[in-house]
Amino acid sequence: MSDNLITIRVWGDHACFTRPEMKVERVSYPVMTPSAARGVLEAIFWEPEIYYLIDSIHIIRRGRWFSFRRNEVISVISLDNAKTWMKSPEKVSPILAGGGAPDGTQRNMLALEGVEYLITAEVHLSEIGKRRGHPINIYRTEIERRAQSGKCYHRPYLGVREFAADFDWENNAQLALERRSVELGKSWQSIWPEEDLGLMLYDVFDDGQRSQGFRWLTEEERKAQPKKQSVSRWEGSLVKPEAVFFQANIKDAKLDCHPQRVLLMRNQIAGS
Repeated sequence: MSDNLITIRVWGDHACFTRPEMKVERVSYPVMTPSAARGVLEAIFWEPEIYYLIDSIHIIRRGRWFSFRRNEVISVISLDNAKTWMKSPEKVSPILAGGGAPDGTQRNMLALEGVEYLITAEVHLSEIGKRRGHPINIYRTEIERRAQSGKCYHRPYLGVREFAADFDWENNAQLALERRSVELGKSWQSIWPEEDLGLMLYDVFDDGQRSQGFRWLTEEERKAQPKKQSVSRWEGSLVKPEAVFFQANIKDAKLDCHPQRVLLMRNQIAGS
């Protein structure tokens, strides 16, 4: 096994990996997306010196579809309101979702119930990490220690924060898949033999840009009030959100999503 390869088993009662083409009501992809898997790993451990590349996602329990209605909001929080709240919370009215609130509305959600996955990912040093000179094994050991003890920066979730995820460390993805198959009383090959899922969201950040990393603001930068151009807030290139998709295929209960083995598709602007 590669020194920078890790496997985390995640499971939960509910999951919703929202399809971006659904504009109003949430509809989940039938399986975890690479961006959701990255979010789980970063909830367990992340520092500016590293970034994750999702290698594959093994499906242990596919889950079943279920639909329900929940309270959501029509309005969105503006940047100006957020800044005002930071300085004077009493001047900002909160956006309320339920109980007949003016900003509240009920919307349907088509989600998954009873899912379990094995996330296999590569841990890489960002450009900042390379300049620090720390070996990748230091970070991999820290990830293993935190996952085994159940520690995390915030509770991992399966698509939306309401759907919390449990997690555990696994030394080998294939052995874990076979063990769980025996425990569940079914062959892992029969869980999801093969299916073409079509276009799936890969991530909202380009993996090449994420490799640049970024640093935390210093105390002086946080307190200073100069013009925006005079304070450097990042090292390397500015990482902007960019929706990236790929052709998703399930084979033998495995979704292959390594960027070197799948074709990534980006939105091309005419004339660019």
